[in-house]
Amino acid sequence: MTPGARAQAAIELLDEIIAAARAGGAAADTLIARYFKTRRYAGSKDRRAIRDLVYRAIRRAGDPPADGRAALVGLAREDDALAAAFDGSPHTPAPIVPDEPGTPPGVLPGWLAERIDPAEHAALLERASLDVRVNRSRADRDAVAAMLADAVPTRFAPQGLRLPEGTPVEAGDAWTQGLIEIQDQGSQLIALAAQARPEMTVLDLCAGAGGKTLALADDMGGQGRLIASDSNRARLSRLSPRAERSGFGAIETRLLDPGREAEALADLREGCDVVLIDAPCSGTGTWRRNPEARWRLTPARLAQLTGLQAHLLDIAAPLVKPGGALVYAVCSLLDEEGADQLAALLGRNDRFHAADLPFRAGRARGAGRLLSPKYDGTDGFFVARLVRA
Repeated sequence: MTPGARAQAAIELLDEIIAAARAGGAAADTLIARYFKTRRYAGSKDRRAIRDLVYRAIRRAGDPPADGRAALVGLAREDDALAAAFDGSPHTPAPIVPDEPGTPPGVLPGWLAERIDPAEHAALLERASLDVRVNRSRADRDAVAAMLADAVPTRFAPQGLRLPEGTPVEAGDAWTQGLIEIQDQGSQLIALAAQARPEMTVLDLCAGAGGKTLALADDMGGQGRLIASDSNRARLSRLSPRAERSGFGAIETRLLDPGREAEALADLREGCDVVLIDAPCSGTGTWRRNPEARWRLTPARLAQLTGLQAHLLDIAAPLVKPGGALVYAVCSLLDEEGADQLAALLGRNDRFHAADLPFRAGRARGAGRLLSPKYDGTDGFFVARLVRA
């Protein structure tokens, strides 16, 4: 493909990604995979070049672009080689006219810019690291590191290893033998905050596909009672094969009906040593991995999420036994989803108090700690551990 044809393909993809962001559709990676599946003529170099153009344009635009051409025109005004690809020949974009509007550069959507520390902005769009968690029930971290090229221990997570970008983890023996799970160091620390131990009763309330559930199972040594619940059937169904590969086949799963969660969990009332809530959130802390997610978040969506987070906290609190712990986390850098949520819970429930976390990463933020790409080299997370009197 010529440079112009690659530019035209990037514009077409950006149109799809922008439309999906507005409508709550598929993620950029999914759309890109679908696009190339129907265009077999694009070689591997073409696919890499087009993907790079698309993500450069996405990372450059804090607010949603008007369309794909505007996004790429904005990028082309800073890249002479790309601008030259707009030559109007067959299968290429029409030439850029002098007064044609292009998407202005920006890191965050305008309405969010002042809500996140400016020192964090640039790091939110850097390329994310590739971390894995070693399943200590099956292997020693040093032994696994020897199996993985250029693996280095993570800075804070005791079972974590950091790998070079692009490492084909799922093609290696460590993966197929169930010795590792792909998991950001920050997510590993959230599971560590639970301090799960053998013979405990532990509930992962918003388990999703079970990444943190598996870390909890590892800390419990496969002993005790571990329940993974979620309201998304498709995501929760992914836990079972992952658990089998890792050697933790005894994890209970519960599919929850939104609005009737408390009823489905009534048998656990005051019976859990630990309840972990990795709550649905804005995902501002994971924009390195999904930069187009910035275009999906609106004030109305944020209000909906904070209401859901408060609801989940009120569901979880009665499930914790006296002396037990409630661990709350969101992959967000926004106080309304993190520190403010915990302050509100403590204000309406005096049976809990904030407790120290078992790691030194992050900075104190209200009742918990805030981890971030800039300061900790992790995805952005707020995490707190509350103990019931």
